[in-house]
Amino acid sequence: MSKIKRSIGTFGLTMIGLTSMIGSGWLFGSARASQIAGPAAIFSWIIGMIIILTIAMCYAEVGTMFPESGGMVRFMQYSHGSFAGFFGGWSIWIATVACLPIEAVASVTYMSSWPWKWAQQTTATDGSLTISGIVIACALLITYFLLNYWTVKLFTRVNSLITVFKIAVPFLTVIGIVIASFHPSNLTNATSGGFAPSGVASVFTAVASAGIIFSFSGFQNIFNLGGEVKNPSKTIPKALILSIVCTGFIYVCLQTTYILGMTPDYVTKGWNNINFHSPFANLLLLLNLHWFVLVLYMDAFVSPSGAGIAYSASAARMAYGIQKNGHAPAVIGSVHPKYHIPRSAMWFNLAVSFAFLIIFRGWGSLAEIVSGALVLAFLTGPICAMSLRRIGPELHRPVRLKGLSFIAPFAFIFASFTLYWLRWPLTGHLMLIIFLGLPIYFYYELKKKDSDFRRHLKAGAWLVVFLVFMLLVSSLGSKEFGGKDIIPYGLDMIVLAIGSFFFYLWGVRSAIVTTSYYQGKAVNEQETQIVDNKEINVNSRAVGK
Repeated sequence: MSKIKRSIGTFGLTMIGLTSMIGSGWLFGSARASQIAGPAAIFSWIIGMIIILTIAMCYAEVGTMFPESGGMVRFMQYSHGSFAGFFGGWSIWIATVACLPIEAVASVTYMSSWPWKWAQQTTATDGSLTISGIVIACALLITYFLLNYWTVKLFTRVNSLITVFKIAVPFLTVIGIVIASFHPSNLTNATSGGFAPSGVASVFTAVASAGIIFSFSGFQNIFNLGGEVKNPSKTIPKALILSIVCTGFIYVCLQTTYILGMTPDYVTKGWNNINFHSPFANLLLLLNLHWFVLVLYMDAFVSPSGAGIAYSASAARMAYGIQKNGHAPAVIGSVHPKYHIPRSAMWFNLAVSFAFLIIFRGWGSLAEIVSGALVLAFLTGPICAMSLRRIGPELHRPVRLKGLSFIAPFAFIFASFTLYWLRWPLTGHLMLIIFLGLPIYFYYELKKKDSDFRRHLKAGAWLVVFLVFMLLVSSLGSKEFGGKDIIPYGLDMIVLAIGSFFFYLWGVRSAIVTTSYYQGKAVNEQETQIVDNKEINVNSRAVGK
C-alpha cells in the first residue's frame, strides 16, 4: 500500500501556515470588522489571535503525538471514539472545504473594481457573485486542485514563492496608505460614534463574524500535513508559533492602517455605512494611489490563491482522515501509488467546493459559516489534549505543554464565547449544518455492527448536550448578540463561562479506550521509533568520527 512521504521542513511548514492565514482575510477582514466595531476592531484582532493561540497550543501537543495526514479529523476519535470523533471531523472538514470557494470568491470580488465592464459584471450590487463571476471562481478552484494533484513538493515550492509576495504586499499597502493619508482623529471621531460606536459587545461579535477567526484558522493546515513533515516534534511547534504571531502582527497593522487611512468625510458617515466591495483597492483609489492599485489587484489573486492551494491540500488529507475513521467510502482513502497524493479525496472536495460556491456566493456569508464550523471543531482540541493525558499517560509526547491543565479549560471557554458571539440565529443555522451529518455517521456505524456502539455514543453525549446548551443560551441570550434578552448582557457571559467549564470537565471524563485509541497509539509508537532510529544514526556517525 502506498504511503504519504515526509518532505516538508520548518521553513516550508511555516510558509504553509502563513499562506493559509494571509489569504482573503486581509483583503476583506479589516473593512468588515470596522463596519461592526468601528476603530475598536483593532482589539478584535488581538482577541482573536489570543483565542487561536490558546487553542493551537493544545493542538501542538496532540499534533506532535500523532503526526499524520488528516490528523485534525483523527485526534478526537482517538480519545473519545467514533461519535465525538465524527462531530469534530465533520465540522472541520466542512469548514476547510468551504475555505476553497471563499478564497476564489475573494479574488473575483476584487475583479469588480477593474476598469473593464466584463470584470465589473462579475459581482452584483450586494457583493455576491453573478453567473460570470461563478464561472471564473470555478476556474480558480480547478487551478488550486491542479497545483496539488501531482506531488506535495510542487505544492510547497509554489506555496513558498507565493508567500513571500503575500507578506510583502500587505506591508507595502500599510506604508503607502500611512504616507498618503494619516488621520489619528478617526479613532475617536464623535460624529461616527467614537472609538466603539456599537459598544463593547461589537468587538466580540467582530471576532466571530468579521472573518477574524477564519483568517487565523489556517494554522490547522500545519497539523493536517503532519504526516509529510520532517522531524515533526520540533518542526510543528516552531512553525505554529511563528506563523500565528507573524500573522497577528500583520493583521493588526492592516486594521489600524485601514482606520487611520480612511478620509474624514467617509468616517463622518459612520463606519457601518462604509460599503466597499473591494475595501483596500477602493481606499487606495480614494487616496489617488492608482499605481499601487495594480499591485493590489495582482495580490487579490495571489493571496487568496495561495491560501486556496494550501486549503486544497489540507482538505484532501481531511477527507482521507475521515475515511480512515470509517465514515467515508474506501475510495476516498486511496493514495496514488506514484505521486503519493489522496487524489480521490481531492476530486470529492472539488465537487463539494462547487456546491458551496453556488449556494453561498458572497465572501461575508461564507466567512460566517466557516468561522462557526471551525470554532465547533476547535472546541474538541483542548478536550482531546487533556483526555489523552488521562487515558494515555504512557504515550510519547514530543511536545509536553506546560500548564495544559490551566490553558485547556480557558481555550474551551474562549472557543465557547466565540461561538456565542456569532449571534443568533446564525448559531442555529450552523448547528443544523453540523447535525445534518449524523445520518452519514449512523449509516457507517450500523454497517460495522460494532458491539461498542453504545459506548461510543455515551462517550460523545457531552458534545451533543453542549451543542443544545449553546443553542439555548444563544437564543435566550442578550440582544447584543441577537438573542431574546431573557438572559441579559453580562449575565449571559457568566452563564456561558460556568456552563462551558462544566462541559469541559464532562468531556475530559468521557474519554474512552477504543480500537481507534490503539490505532493512534500505533502511530505514536511508529513516530517514536523513527526519532529513536535517527538518534542512533547520529550517535553512530559521531562515534565513527
